[in-house]
Amino acid sequence: MIDLHVHSTCSDGTFTPEELVDYAIQKGLTAFALTDHDTVNGLDRAIRYAEELRQAQAASPSDAPASQVPEVIPGIELSTEYQGKDIHMVGLFIDYRQPEFARYLEDFIRSRENRNKKMCVLLREHDIDITYEALLAEFPGAVITRAHFARYLLSHGYIQSMKEAFDRYVGDHCPCFVPREKVTPAQAVELILGAGGVPVLAHPILYHMSDDRLDRLVAELKKIGLVGIEAIYSTYNTAEERQIRGLASKYDLKISGGSDFHGANKPKIDLGTGWGKLYVPDEVLENLRPEKK
Repeated sequence: MIDLHVHSTCSDGTFTPEELVDYAIQKGLTAFALTDHDTVNGLDRAIRYAEELRQAQAASPSDAPASQVPEVIPGIELSTEYQGKDIHMVGLFIDYRQPEFARYLEDFIRSRENRNKKMCVLLREHDIDITYEALLAEFPGAVITRAHFARYLLSHGYIQSMKEAFDRYVGDHCPCFVPREKVTPAQAVELILGAGGVPVLAHPILYHMSDDRLDRLVAELKKIGLVGIEAIYSTYNTAEERQIRGLASKYDLKISGGSDFHGANKPKIDLGTGWGKLYVPDEVLENLRPEKK
């Protein structure tokens, strides 16, 4: 069993990269992809920690069967925009040290920082005592997202739930929301391919597009190199999975799947099993490996 859509504290998850490796062992995963939002900051940590565990097992053989240390797939989830819709593109097997890819992420993070500073100003205008520096201090090492704003407001007593933060302050069209500069899905596909990765259209059902509009998006992305589509996902029902598998077949795309695990930020979604019934078999990963594209 594998999970190709997972988040850590380096974006908006609540498990550190190392804790994800430990939890994946506990869950019996053979592999997972760390796909934090617009950052690769956790990849070295997760990959290094997994390798240290393997080396420790090899150095201390035991009669008891060793727990399998999962393969950590280097990934990312890029935020893009298409005809006014937020569209997410997962990149798997990326060369995250590639200079051009690293430069893009630096530019993207700067634009995100500018957006977050503007949101802090708007929140202060709504009588909330918040600064960008305070956010960074509360969530060290994280790429700040709206989920971090919501957790900050919750922990400081301004709201009663994370949902209230999005409903009143930081959700789309709310008074303290500032949109970010975004690339297009096509640009994200090209960026992932340029980094030697496998571009996958993430959770297409969540975009609430008409069938025709989604079909056009997939057709456009296929022409420029889209490789996979997330057909196995925590929230899909049987009909939705069948629909996305149909698109995959129509456009000769490979199937991907994952839980979109965020830890306590999405408490009903568990690593590997999603809402409880998710199952992504190992052959999905083997089919997605770059050498099999």
